[in-house]
Amino acid sequence: MAYHHLIPASPTDLTISSMLGQQSQFFPVEYVKQQFANVLHNSIRLALKEDASPAHLSVETRDPGQAPEDDPVVHLEGKELWGQFHKSGTEMVITKSGRRMFPAFKVCCSGLDRKARYILLMDIVAADDYRYKFHNSRWMAAGKADPEMPKRMYIHPDSPATGEQWMSKAVNFHKLKLTNNISDKHGFTILNSMHKYQPRFHIVRANDILKLPYSTFKTYVFPETEFIAVTAYQNEKITQLKIDNNPFAKGFRDTGNGRREKRCCIRGVMWHRKKPMRSHTTRLLTKLHQIL
Repeated sequence: MAYHHLIPASPTDLTISSMLGQQSQFFPVEYVKQQFANVLHNSIRLALKEDASPAHLSVETRDPGQAPEDDPVVHLEGKELWGQFHKSGTEMVITKSGRRMFPAFKVCCSGLDRKARYILLMDIVAADDYRYKFHNSRWMAAGKADPEMPKRMYIHPDSPATGEQWMSKAVNFHKLKLTNNISDKHGFTILNSMHKYQPRFHIVRANDILKLPYSTFKTYVFPETEFIAVTAYQNEKITQLKIDNNPFAKGFRDTGNGRREKRCCIRGVMWHRKKPMRSHTTRLLTKLHQIL
């Protein structure tokens, strides 16, 4: 178990939205002073060194006498599905506008103090120092990694909440979005394409976001959630797994020319369409449906 003291760093030009991920709307600007936001962001980054080793990391509090009396246990939801993807080399698409992860990162927590309040966070860090390429149906290292953008913390929108609330149902981070836009202003997680990453989950016992730099971070890493960021799927096995398991992808198939087609059906008659149907096309299909 490693311990890291949280020592506030000097202010930078980073904004509170960088630290909060998409959740900046839950904390009005007047609620957090800009100067403190900068210190807060850098304090967390100092505490959570970006090593993705699959170990539990506990960060010492400033006041040892206030150490929490709990023993959090975290289980990854959909572990079997994550394992299927991991076996073939999980890929996550990143886009300029932001793309959600599938499988979604979801965990179940236990061992929390039911009455205490907790803040739950996620971040995604580089898994190693390499850039990758997909060659001969497998991923292989292809040189040194590109420089990484400062990592953003994604705070679950229900934070802070009581231990009882967090333990009552699975904690879902399905709203977290990945992007390759280095100028992103939406608080999305910025990643480099063809690089390997490791999601990390953090539990902080605190009733206010302002207390994050002075609280204990307990970090959990699940090796099977490791993935390679891509702008288009490289491995056909991963593409098929996404189609088979993602309810929002089942109607789409790869045409081989970089476009997607949506498969449609009226009483057994199959066809594909690439563009939205015009109104007259809709009327014709309605008549066809009546005839059939």
